[in-house]
Amino acid sequence: MSGCVDAHHHVWTLARGDYGWLTPALGPIYRDFSLAELGPLAAASGVTATVLVQAAPTVAETRYLLDVAKRSGGFVGGVVGWADLAAPDAIAALAALAADPLLKSVRPMLPDLPDVEWILRPQVQATLARLPALGIRFDALVKPAQLPALLTMLERNPDLDVVIDHGAKPDIAGGAWQPWADFMRAAAASPRAFCKLSGLATEAAANWTADTLRPYVAHLCECFGPQRLMWGSDWPVVLLGGGYARWHAAAGALLAELSSDERGAVFGDNARRFYALDVDPAPRPG
Repeated sequence: MSGCVDAHHHVWTLARGDYGWLTPALGPIYRDFSLAELGPLAAASGVTATVLVQAAPTVAETRYLLDVAKRSGGFVGGVVGWADLAAPDAIAALAALAADPLLKSVRPMLPDLPDVEWILRPQVQATLARLPALGIRFDALVKPAQLPALLTMLERNPDLDVVIDHGAKPDIAGGAWQPWADFMRAAAASPRAFCKLSGLATEAAANWTADTLRPYVAHLCECFGPQRLMWGSDWPVVLLGGGYARWHAAAGALLAELSSDERGAVFGDNARRFYALDVDPAPRPG
């Protein structure tokens, strides 16, 4: 497969000091990661463009990522950044970030917030309502506990383009299914809601196989259809779940029954469309 878009990956420099979640306990990923290291892994999987996603709840990190993207020679087609959506100056901060056309979306780190309904707070809603006019999408980093509030947010913001990261992180290792499955079906009823096929390997036990992930991937494909799913690596976090190549190959195998056009959509075209990436169209996989 060639010409893919990796719709979700990170880079980080530990010395920047704002990655509160990233501790030595995370072993293999507690070090610096750069595009120079990602490049060969992406190329080996046929990835020609990417979306770079925030990993720290600071505007400073978003500006760092925008600089990384600018210096990537077009490899990074867009950045998912961060701003405090509840702050009085949230709109001004987002407008300043959106002055850079590489800023495509905003992502609060909802699982790290104690209030599972934070996204429904009035000040946050006031900010969300302004995102479409700013040309900014919303990446929903959620776990199943935040899905009920997300469903309400989707109802309140019918004009907002939303993508649910990592399939909402179901507890695959624990064999959890409900209420995740029903919540995701309900989310998919919103026509502007997309879902990332990413982050699933790290929710499974270390000895996962494609069959381990199959019911979850099949459910997401049934709910969102191949026109609203987009593949992402979640590199370097995916190193905790088998690595880039293993996850890319598993996703390809799990979607093998789709048509060539449908696979092209999941592995590239949907990310280009959702994020309005200024990158070349993907050759159709054979």
